[in-house]
Amino acid sequence: MNIATIGTGSIVELFLSAVSEVDGARCVAVYSRKEESAKALASKFDAPAIYTDLHEMLRDSTIDFVYIASPNSLHFEQAYLALQHGKHVICEKPFTSTVRETEQLMELAKQKQLMLFEAISTIYMPNYKLVKEHLASLGPIKLIQCNYSQFSSRYELLLNGETPNVFNPKFSGGALTDINIYNLHFVMYLFGKPETVSYTANKHANGIDTSGVAVLTYPNFIAECVGAKDTQSMNFAMIQGEKGYLNVVNGANGCQEVMIKKEDQEIKLNTQTNNNRLYYEVAEMQKIFAAKDFEKCYALLDYTKSVVEVLEAARKDAEIVFDADLR
Repeated sequence: MNIATIGTGSIVELFLSAVSEVDGARCVAVYSRKEESAKALASKFDAPAIYTDLHEMLRDSTIDFVYIASPNSLHFEQAYLALQHGKHVICEKPFTSTVRETEQLMELAKQKQLMLFEAISTIYMPNYKLVKEHLASLGPIKLIQCNYSQFSSRYELLLNGETPNVFNPKFSGGALTDINIYNLHFVMYLFGKPETVSYTANKHANGIDTSGVAVLTYPNFIAECVGAKDTQSMNFAMIQGEKGYLNVVNGANGCQEVMIKKEDQEIKLNTQTNNNRLYYEVAEMQKIFAAKDFEKCYALLDYTKSVVEVLEAARKDAEIVFDADLR
């Protein structure tokens, strides 16, 4: 599984650290618009090739997969281009800006018999799998509460009149797509697509959401997903059933520990042995690739589409408009 990367942010370094630990996976090329950035990243992870021309990189026959961690609005264009060049793709969350973009990528990937993954670490974590295993012991589920809040270092720039990518509608930014999406995945991979979704947001003057609350309704319970980039909070994911509750320490992004409380009994569980939260997704994708398990890949892709549908519905409920909506 020879991987090339697009982007040089901290998430790329975390991803490449995970790649270095997975047998059968390696980084063979790094792309950045700036040669200095590409060189620095390639040197750190022993990548043999660097590129400042994306088309040139995509013509490199040694590359199997392209990992995309560029600004959100570029995901679709770069993933489509990589697929056209016969490359499998791993695309960071949020997968695309719109449902229409996701459908176009799915169609092309299946047409060319290529693998296409969303890089969402939560659903691959061993502790998340423990949550699924212990759901039944909680009895009928009634409420789910998730909070992932992280004060952004770029928020001050926004307040001072600048428009960083993460708070820019042009780049499909905002708290919902950047941070609350972890909570949506946490709920939806367990319970599927909700019957309804609403989103109430704190919005900047440019129309982007800096924080907000998504409410997902299911036939017998309600899920509340809070995501903020303008405040801090204790992060958690809580599932409440008639017989007890389950708390995921550090929330959907970290799944640090699972605590189950039933009557007077409290159980703490943790089966994660690797501190790099991306390790498990890379290992699973490598396994799927090695087995040529397109059925599993495309099942995950169908699931990703359902999340993008909910993401778009929530955003439209809050009247948040991206440039991608107008294309």
